[in-house]
Amino acid sequence: MNTIHRTAAAPLAGLLGAFVTFTAAPVLAEPQAYVIDDEHFSMNFEIQHIGYAPVMGMFREVEGQFKYDEANRELPSGQLTFKSKSVFTNHEKRDDHLREDDFLDSGKFPDITFTITDFETTGENTGVVTGDLTLLGQTRPVDVNVTLNKSEVYPIGHEEYTLGLTAETSLKRSDWGMTYAVENGLVGDEVKLRFGFEAIKKSDGWFD
Repeated sequence: MNTIHRTAAAPLAGLLGAFVTFTAAPVLAEPQAYVIDDEHFSMNFEIQHIGYAPVMGMFREVEGQFKYDEANRELPSGQLTFKSKSVFTNHEKRDDHLREDDFLDSGKFPDITFTITDFETTGENTGVVTGDLTLLGQTRPVDVNVTLNKSEVYPIGHEEYTLGLTAETSLKRSDWGMTYAVENGLVGDEVKLRFGFEAIKKSDGWFD
């Protein structure tokens, strides 16, 4: 290459280098607010009955919201609230008993809350959410395994950007002081929980 061509090429190379550096810079993002779609939320629990078979149930009333930065995979805050009186196991007498002070004590403690305190990614679309579970007036940390199934604009209805998730965990109810029928083995201590829900993106500042 002659001197003229080298001289012309130098600034061009510098310009291209600057362009590559600029385009390679990470995209800045910030957490977005999401609200739980209560029409597409299921939370099932499972607990052994005298060792014969599990009793399965759910809470019919739930509300929640969280903030999530999808680009950086950060989950800085959020909360789920379950109405304890909405417990349902497809047996009226048993459900009434679950609302009494042997179990959920719904008259005194109408809300069961899970408040997010930390989040750690474990795979391409999986992570562990750590939060404080408040039940019967007592608060204990719980880890929940979460999978992000899908994230894109909803194809029907509200047509907003939506996350679809599943999650599961297990806990011992006695850790929260719910000890009825644990010692004699009539009702199991371990409770298995599984969640499936959709969350709709809202405008910034939708909640604090």
